Amino acid sequence: MMLPWRDGERQVTAHVGNSDVSIIEAIVLGLVQGLTEFLPISSSGHLRVVPALAGWEDPGAAFTAVVQLGTMAAVLVYFRRDLWDIGSSWLRAWWTPALRSTRQTRLGWYLIIATIPISVLGLVFADQIETGVRDVRLVATMLILFGLVMALADRIGSRSKSIDEVTTRDGVGIGFAQALALVPGVSRSGATISAGLFLGYRRADAARFSFLLSVPAVVLSGLFEMRNIGAGDGPGLGVTAVGVVVAFVAGYASIAWLLRWLTSHTLTVFVVYRVVLGVVLLVLVASGTIAAN
Repeated sequence: MMLPWRDGERQVTAHVGNSDVSIIEAIVLGLVQGLTEFLPISSSGHLRVVPALAGWEDPGAAFTAVVQLGTMAAVLVYFRRDLWDIGSSWLRAWWTPALRSTRQTRLGWYLIIATIPISVLGLVFADQIETGVRDVRLVATMLILFGLVMALADRIGSRSKSIDEVTTRDGVGIGFAQALALVPGVSRSGATISAGLFLGYRRADAARFSFLLSVPAVVLSGLFEMRNIGAGDGPGLGVTAVGVVVAFVAGYASIAWLLRWLTSHTLTVFVVYRVVLGVVLLVLVASGTIAAN
């Protein structure tokens, strides 16, 4: 299955580095990244699946990670006041004891604690993440499985706690949930929002903590993978930059929309989407319409 512009698109390919990824592909994948990074439907999974459906080559884990910097810029801008308050309070608390028990300082520590699992596991399983776990069948299975997990969390969570009530235990639990997103198809936001719901947080508060938590983990991932941009067969710097800019614009809109949506809606629409997409992908792979790898 190929998009209609496939045959002619190489005329606008940006030959930066050794990549054969076109500007059009970078725009599409940047848009996909921006729209799906904060929606609980797996951005890494979609960045693996969309090229497969379009007949494009997999842009690779390095492109995926660095394009995430666009969405991280979006979350930095959107939550700039929250992040400034948290960061400045956390730093000043080192020499101002009175600040150590404030909400902002505690949130700073919880975000650090919750980032440790994904940082450690990301380094330990770096090779597997870049190769073996990018199988479309695995992506489809995770879309379905964690869609059902989201449905369960949304159903049984008490939704009585706010972000001001985060504890060390909660931070550790949500941090390990975030680490599951190293597998494409799980969804970082889906896993962390679900963990927040299981722990009793309101949907919008679970999403807010999830978005704040995404900053250190994904920025570190993107910076770590930047060493591979332009190397080998990976997309070059110019093409990747286009994807980053598009991801920023789409990501900002996605954050604003989801926070409003979760104040008065359930996760059902995302659960249904994940399950349907997962089943369709498994059928397409089984029929030979798309390749699994």
